[in-house]
Amino acid sequence: MTSIYLSSENPRWTPRTEADLLAAVKGGLLEESHHLDLKKAPNSKGDNKELARDLASFAVDGGTLIIGVQENKESRTFEPSPQPLNGLAEKVEQVARSIPDPPLTVITEEISSATAEGAGYLIVHIPASPVAPHMVDNRYFGRGDKTKYQMGDAEVVSLHARRRAAEADILTLLRREMDEDPLRDVGSHSHFFVVAQPAAGRRDMCLPITGAQDWNSRLHTLINRVQESRELRVVFGTRGCSPDLGEAYQGHRRARGVARSSATLRADRTYVPEGRWGDEDVIEVQLFEDGGLRLFNSRLSDGDAPQHLGGEAEQVIFDFAAVFLTRQMLEMVRLVSEDVGYHGNWQVAVGANRLRGRRRHTGPSLFASNHKYSADTYEEATGATLAELREAPGAVTRRLLGPLLRSLGSEQEFATALTDGG
Repeated sequence: MTSIYLSSENPRWTPRTEADLLAAVKGGLLEESHHLDLKKAPNSKGDNKELARDLASFAVDGGTLIIGVQENKESRTFEPSPQPLNGLAEKVEQVARSIPDPPLTVITEEISSATAEGAGYLIVHIPASPVAPHMVDNRYFGRGDKTKYQMGDAEVVSLHARRRAAEADILTLLRREMDEDPLRDVGSHSHFFVVAQPAAGRRDMCLPITGAQDWNSRLHTLINRVQESRELRVVFGTRGCSPDLGEAYQGHRRARGVARSSATLRADRTYVPEGRWGDEDVIEVQLFEDGGLRLFNSRLSDGDAPQHLGGEAEQVIFDFAAVFLTRQMLEMVRLVSEDVGYHGNWQVAVGANRLRGRRRHTGPSLFASNHKYSADTYEEATGATLAELREAPGAVTRRLLGPLLRSLGSEQEFATALTDGG
């Protein structure tokens, strides 16, 4: 159960039962504010639009909507009004995903009423959106002290600038990782990078993992949980890429964190080939004390010389590997969040290098793609809420990889991985 921000005097309140809600109403704790709104269930198309505007307004700073508590206009007090719960959560989630632009992901929790069978209260948590502001009917909405309002141009511009600043910070971290590429001068493969950083985490938030005596076992277990993810199996089936996370089997202590890597990457991140086939295929996962996560994969491309073409081998891009590894890393971010109790937002960036003139791998096809990538590097960043990591990782992946896949002409090939069920 997620806590509700009521005020600076009562910043975290967690209702679990109808009695908790009734006590809060009786004690005068529930009152509409910048972070809280109280409503009846929507019953019409107009109500849905109004709900969408409310959700969009809360998405700027985050907030909670309680459906099932309403205002008595005469006494100017609030009173319980349990609402039918059948299908209500699904309706609210559908409104959040279909009306605001860009779509919103919310977290809903039901509290049953002891006095009305099948009825109760729906707690709707709207995390502060990293892609706010959100538009409804071509208008942006924010939240004042007690109600929503239509934003002016200056405020919209300011919010977009704040978002770009956050993205610039994570892109700086991404570029640092790309500059420190341990195989910078090795081979000709394209390399792939993922960087994730909590937006407001403690500097030691992952110390229970990285500082534990069995840190290597814990990191190994975390990787296994990602690989065994039921949702990822639904999306990708038995497909995978090489090297994958399972090949990161060597544990290393690192500056301010820990890592697991494949064989040819040493503890100081020095590349030392062993003279075997596949030495250049390197994968590494790093987890830092402050919650930062890093992925390095040295095989985003490989040589391909179809016999029917009779030509020289050319490097082709494994766009599937980019999608697969990004989804895996988003799942790892979610697991870390939940394991250490961090419910805030994340900044995530992906990057790739050595791309110029390369096209996507099309497998054993007579018709190779003609879409050659026109830049040497790719980089993209976005924010993500924990709600999105749980419910809409496909949408986050689309924000991160959509421009690359569209340039390669393959976005539609990954429709399942770039969208979310329901």
